[in-house]
Amino acid sequence: MDKQSFQNKLGIRIRQLRESKNMTQVELAHLCNFEKSNMNRIESGNTSTNTFTLYKICTALEISLQEFFSFEL
Repeated sequence: MDKQSFQNKLGIRIRQLRESKNMTQVELAHLCNFEKSNMNRIESGNTSTNTFTLYKICTALEISLQEFFSFEL
C-alpha cells in the first residue's frame, strides 16, 4: 500500500466514525481545535496526519487509538 492509499483509508475511517457520532466536520474540527478546512483535507486524504493529530481526533470522538485502527487496510 502506498502513502496516498493509506491517507485515503485514514480519512475514510475518520469520516465514518464522525458520522456514526452524528457530528459535522465543523463540530469535530472545533473539538480538535482545527480549522474546518484542515479537517476536510484530513478526511479527503489530501494531507498526512501525525500521531498527535490522530490522538486529538480520537479524543474528540471519544474512542481509543486502538479502536480507531480496528479496520482492514
